[in-house]
Amino acid sequence: MKPLRKPFAGDPLFPLELSYRTMKKPIDELPDHLHERYEIVFVHSGQGVFFIDDAWYEKKAGDLFLIPGNTIHRSLPHDEDPVVSSVLFFAPRLLHTESVDGAYHALLCFDRARKHKTYRLELPDLLVTEVEAAFKAIHWELDQQQLGNREAVKLIASTLLLRINRLIYAQQPDHTEETASIPFWMKEALREIDEHPERSNGLSALAAKACISPPHFSRVFKQLTAMNVTQYVNAKRIVRAKELLASTDRSVAEIAQGCGYETTAHFHRIFKRIAGTTPSGYRKTVPEQ
Repeated sequence: MKPLRKPFAGDPLFPLELSYRTMKKPIDELPDHLHERYEIVFVHSGQGVFFIDDAWYEKKAGDLFLIPGNTIHRSLPHDEDPVVSSVLFFAPRLLHTESVDGAYHALLCFDRARKHKTYRLELPDLLVTEVEAAFKAIHWELDQQQLGNREAVKLIASTLLLRINRLIYAQQPDHTEETASIPFWMKEALREIDEHPERSNGLSALAAKACISPPHFSRVFKQLTAMNVTQYVNAKRIVRAKELLASTDRSVAEIAQGCGYETTAHFHRIFKRIAGTTPSGYRKTVPEQ
């Protein structure tokens, strides 16, 4: 059975949603599904089973699950002792900022989860308390809508990820160091794509600019991003297209051209494949400002 692609209807300019202390019963859960957003799941109480990327995990109080985007997963709560959990969904671009020394970024824990296919963390008691407090604080900021609440949420989430990354580093430092060791030429290539996704950033051009052979460039790129160059460029272009659809009145054809697509038909196909809807359909879901 093909997994369901879960949609999100929140503000595209602040792609973050929180499901706070929700009781999960079997009838409420989705079948196998995936989505582009990253997911942090904390279990407050109850029991169940989590199916993530072809593996089964027992759920219990104090467990934390890290699910990278586009990872197939499904939750199966216990009938008599249903899970109460909090789930933070966010687009990776919201929290992925490069540190001053380049050796750290907030999503290292997700990189490790994807690479080693280990999605559950059993937290020490102190960190359980901190995680519960972080989810509570994010819930309060989103509910109260005070001045700077979005910045506050980003700071809380970034601090939470820092604590998680430090826990993982303390347990398995070699894995974190390996993930953090990104070649300079790859950083430059990623920065080029991020800043100008509309350009013709094909494998040959990027490899030539980096003075690296295309096969080696392709292999390292796939290891670091879990995507090939074309998939990554398209993902960045569609992120940009979503921003333009949400914040401007430009036509779909203009946006397609501005995002690097020669034809509107090609843009439509890629947009629907990645976003799960058409550009016009996506624009209709954006709340009026």
